[in-house]
Amino acid sequence: MYELKVITRFAAAHQLKMVAEKCENLHGHNWKIEACVAGESLNNAGVLMDFGEMKRRLNDIVGALDHRFLNDLDPFKKDGFSPSSENVAALIAKRLQAALKEPGIRVTRVTAWESDDACATYVVPAE
Repeated sequence: MYELKVITRFAAAHQLKMVAEKCENLHGHNWKIEACVAGESLNNAGVLMDFGEMKRRLNDIVGALDHRFLNDLDPFKKDGFSPSSENVAALIAKRLQAALKEPGIRVTRVTAWESDDACATYVVPAE
């Protein structure tokens, strides 16, 4: 099994409900996103997939979140799907998996860092 990880960043605000008082206020983060994909075999070039291609797909996804108020975006308007770090990681993981075209490659996990010392990781269930 091979695993690749790429990192990207974006800035966005959110407001959480029913959590610690401080986080219920409108606030923002400089998010750091770590995305991992895995597969069993390498292609003819000897790589799982091109890092540049993986970064491009991930940046397309986070570009839709960059400099936005996350609560106003459609995915986070659903009941029970607040723009928490956990749900940001899950949303990015699901969108990245949908963007992968290469057979045999799957997203394994995405970590959303909202600060240097606080993050949440969505581990994609194995099929």
